[in-house]
Amino acid sequence: MPVLIAVVALLGLAVGSFLNVVIARVPAGESLVRPGSHCPRCQATIRARHNVPVVSWLVLHGRCADCAEPISVRYPMVELVTALLFVATTLNVAKLHLLPALPAYLFFVAVGVALTAIDLSVMRLPNAIVYPSYVVLALLLTGASLVEGSVQPLARAAVGCVGMLAFFFALVLANPKGLGLGDVKLAGVIGAALGFLSYPALVVGAFAAFVLGGLVGGVLLVSRRATGKTMLPFGPAMVAGALVAIFASAPLVDAYTTLVHRA
Repeated sequence: MPVLIAVVALLGLAVGSFLNVVIARVPAGESLVRPGSHCPRCQATIRARHNVPVVSWLVLHGRCADCAEPISVRYPMVELVTALLFVATTLNVAKLHLLPALPAYLFFVAVGVALTAIDLSVMRLPNAIVYPSYVVLALLLTGASLVEGSVQPLARAAVGCVGMLAFFFALVLANPKGLGLGDVKLAGVIGAALGFLSYPALVVGAFAAFVLGGLVGGVLLVSRRATGKTMLPFGPAMVAGALVAIFASAPLVDAYTTLVHRA
């Protein structure tokens, strides 16, 4: 397990570095391949030794090596957060005895990090990321189901996908200004990932998303950084709610059941 954790941590740093490219280029409709990594101000190509996740940003004191243009702290944060989430996900999946599904959940985490950063930045959840996620996640979950020798988790994933899509679409129809179609599309991906785990995880994920979104909105209102008419991105709350469900749905459901029985 220590070797696996070390490998996953390094993989998370590398994936986080790639996600920074995705976050910067996908909303702008730019290629992820060409041109190579470069400074947006002086256009100088970033040297390989200056492209080491987290470390390079610290060594360069957060500035371009050629023109000293400040490099956003978002870059090392995305790399570090991705690595930490990769490690946490691996430990949790191992605890649940679902290691065959690890690639699926690492992929889900990576997509969640990218979409969170993009939604916070431009208030959009790009189809170029969401649509392919359905295909990739379906293939990875199918592979995990085959390895496990059971189709039940895959059936739950399908139910979760359709159920979350229908639920969020109904919310949009009821209140078009409350959510966007991008949130509906993301809901299907989240539903598949959580449904594969369990139906309680599906419920916890949906509930947690609205609780977290409401808490953030309340804090912004109280601090006067937003008004009742301010449009806030809901994608980050959906991703955060999904992570809460992945990491803590079982103990949360157990705690709730215990309270009900005591009552």
